[in-house]
Amino acid sequence: MAGAFYFSLTMLWAAQILLAARFETLQCERPVSTRDGICHIDEDLRGQREADSQLKGYTFSQPFHLIVSYDWLILQSPAKPIFEGDPLVLRCQAWQDWPLAQVTFYRDGSALGPPGPNREFSIAVAKEADSGHYHCSGIFRSPGPGSTETASSVTITVQELFPAPVLRATPSAKPKEGGPVTLSCQTKLPLQRSATRLLFSFYKDGKTVRSTGLSSEFQILKASEAHSGSYWCEAATEDKQVWKQSSKLEIRVQGTRSPSVSPNGRSSQTTARYESSPRSPGHGVEELVFPPEA
Repeated sequence: MAGAFYFSLTMLWAAQILLAARFETLQCERPVSTRDGICHIDEDLRGQREADSQLKGYTFSQPFHLIVSYDWLILQSPAKPIFEGDPLVLRCQAWQDWPLAQVTFYRDGSALGPPGPNREFSIAVAKEADSGHYHCSGIFRSPGPGSTETASSVTITVQELFPAPVLRATPSAKPKEGGPVTLSCQTKLPLQRSATRLLFSFYKDGKTVRSTGLSSEFQILKASEAHSGSYWCEAATEDKQVWKQSSKLEIRVQGTRSPSVSPNGRSSQTTARYESSPRSPGHGVEELVFPPEA
């Protein structure tokens, strides 16, 4: 009888923890390929993850780790991966939601602020530097034990959303005068965030040569010596919360003739004029159009 009573208490404890935890649920009653099949999917599981989890007409839930804790306090963390730019919310959850006082959150053993009544700790825009081992502590008030309790540590890893872009020139960083040049701002999103839209900008010698746009390419129709210089590009999310710049790329256009000499004896130079080519509307690719030579 005593053993059965102990087992019931244990199951009750586990049920309370499960109710406190955050889960992603997906229930499939039949193969999704059948006409009368039913599959209920939470909204936050749709999109790329839905496509990734389909196999031979069946849809499977994403795996998750379940940890049953027997502590007075647990630190709840997001079930999904955290990337740069995401909000990060941690909650210090008490057994049976009993009231807490003097709640403190820690990262890597250091307090993140003074003790207080707030059970949640949030970071509006997470960065890779926010990764670490987090835990919380608090004092239980009645009907709790009335003592300070500490939750077990939880590892939080903020993943890189995309690496710093690399600026590349095609055909090369030393194009010939009169030939075309394409600058590509290259970076890559992780599979989990492949639907994220990035915006790209291009710069030369400290000045903007193409403002923010969806295209990762910038075209020069006819390169001239006036387009020689130091170029770099920038990739950013639409909300500008995450942005990164490439290293500088030196472009040196090789002239095919000697520069003309002005009447005052000084060499004259052609000034580049940056315009959008009317021949490629809607493609987001900027081209350089030069005034005709005299």
